[in-house]
Amino acid sequence: MHEATFAASDEETAERVFHSTVSDAAKLALQANVKQLYLTHISARHTEEEQRLMLEQQAQTIFISRVESGWRFRRIRYLNPYYFKKADTMSDHKTHFGFSTVDEDEKAGKVAEVFHSVAKNYDIMNDVMSGGLHRVWKHFTINTARLKKGDKVLDIAGGTGDLSRGWAKRVGKEGEVWLTDINSSMLTVGRDRLLNEGMILPVSLADAEKLPFPDNYFNLVSVAFGLRNMTHKDAALKEMYRVLKPGGTLLVLEFSKVYKPLEGVYDLYSFKLLPIMGKLIAKDADSYQYLAESIRMHPDQETLKQMMLDAGFDSVDYHNMSAGIVALHKGVKF
Repeated sequence: MHEATFAASDEETAERVFHSTVSDAAKLALQANVKQLYLTHISARHTEEEQRLMLEQQAQTIFISRVESGWRFRRIRYLNPYYFKKADTMSDHKTHFGFSTVDEDEKAGKVAEVFHSVAKNYDIMNDVMSGGLHRVWKHFTINTARLKKGDKVLDIAGGTGDLSRGWAKRVGKEGEVWLTDINSSMLTVGRDRLLNEGMILPVSLADAEKLPFPDNYFNLVSVAFGLRNMTHKDAALKEMYRVLKPGGTLLVLEFSKVYKPLEGVYDLYSFKLLPIMGKLIAKDADSYQYLAESIRMHPDQETLKQMMLDAGFDSVDYHNMSAGIVALHKGVKF
């Protein structure tokens, strides 16, 4: 884990602080020019052009910690995707957040809040919401992959580690499986679960739209129930294509368009029952309302297939499961 610590200055109040453990008192106590601190760090590691692009796109997630005699900013992972931008520099481009329309620059933060909220109860809610079917869908995905001992696998939006665990068993000790997620709370839950099972895998807090891996590196890339939350799905798919070796495969397991005769019942379940379950079990109805809405806004089977082809994949097909509630898309890079 790469770590760098910066002393806080007294120039201006930090615009945003993304970490659930930060107290209000700590936020009020700290003043810092976040952009300058970030620029100071990246200037030692990147060219001027890279710095310009990084500043335009995103800064780092920063949280506050007590260090020695004073408050300081500590950046815990250089891969973090969040941003600190002035209101007058926000993007004019819009995107969806569930059924709402938001600035593209805001979506990552809003999605992060959802998954920080649901992380601890994520597995329980998955079991309740799907009646345990999510385990069947993931099992099918794992057994669909053509993997051999020693292969390299990237699990994007890996969350609590279900697929990573399966991939690790498939590739053996000779292989390499990376568990990644853009959300620190989800990644922490997944990492701790795997460690408790005696499974030590490399873990990275990474943005799928800017993967920190070399070209042509992995035999398999997987993303389960994460693509629909990405702001620029086309960019993420291109990144997944980039890091795959020729002959490599992308597996996208995601909610999709249910068969038409079931739409009414499915809508009733999603928009009436699901938020109630979220409120009773996870104490968070709003996050599960968003999850239901995000499923409806996700591209259907044929649209996602075309998006994968447009991203560069030479062959794409898909398999519907549970009457189209979910679909597994498979893209091959020749």
